[in-house]
Amino acid sequence: NAALEANPPGGDRHITTHASDWLWAVFAIMLISWLIVLGWTFASRRHNRIFHFIPLIVLSVASVAYFAMASDLGWTLVTAEFRGHPTRQIWYVRYIQWFINAPLLLLSLLSFTHIATAQILTILFFSWFLVVNGLIGALVSSSYKWGFFVFGLFGLFFIWCVPICLPIMSPWLTVPRIELLGHVPGQRGSFQIGEFKWGYVAGSAYISFIWMLYPICWGLSEGGNKISPTSEMVFYGILDIMSAPVFLLGFI
Repeated sequence: NAALEANPPGGDRHITTHASDWLWAVFAIMLISWLIVLGWTFASRRHNRIFHFIPLIVLSVASVAYFAMASDLGWTLVTAEFRGHPTRQIWYVRYIQWFINAPLLLLSLLSFTHIATAQILTILFFSWFLVVNGLIGALVSSSYKWGFFVFGLFGLFFIWCVPICLPIMSPWLTVPRIELLGHVPGQRGSFQIGEFKWGYVAGSAYISFIWMLYPICWGLSEGGNKISPTSEMVFYGILDIMSAPVFLLGFI
């Protein structure tokens, strides 16, 4: 792996060749998952292909982002607040990936429900709000970065509450929109409402748990400078695998 020779890292705290190797592995997982979904799309019946479009977009973006990070591209240097104020690599390409993919992952859960369009757009807005505040906080050198961290947590709290609380407060909202799912009630192979609601709750709880770990990684890496950029890449890489290929293949 000669990526770091072609694109040398900068700063006092930067990734190593081991981190680049790991990022190439994650890139391979994203790309192979994209190829699987693409093949699955063409092999599926037309009315089932609606489930495949969002995963294709998400995995395409993730593949490009991890190609860039594995090549040690898409970063800038920021002076860290702690541990002697060293300069640290911050990968803005990761936040571009999240800005595109985070709302799409939520949309994959919400678009087939009876939740009002305004509510869906509000939830998507707070996913953008979360990512943008994370990026701004990562680029700030002073303690004011934690203000943006708190703003981002507010957005994440809203995202947690709405999808999880909806089945409890308004159960009818999570009844599937059969016309969008492409199934006709009463026919063989029709989509079962109970199965959909269980899948919605399980998917919402799963995404909420995985996304709860992102602020922890941010606080240890871009925020607190406690772990090395190599450990940061491993932590974020595992979370991205769990929230993209694993979740989306289950969604399909």
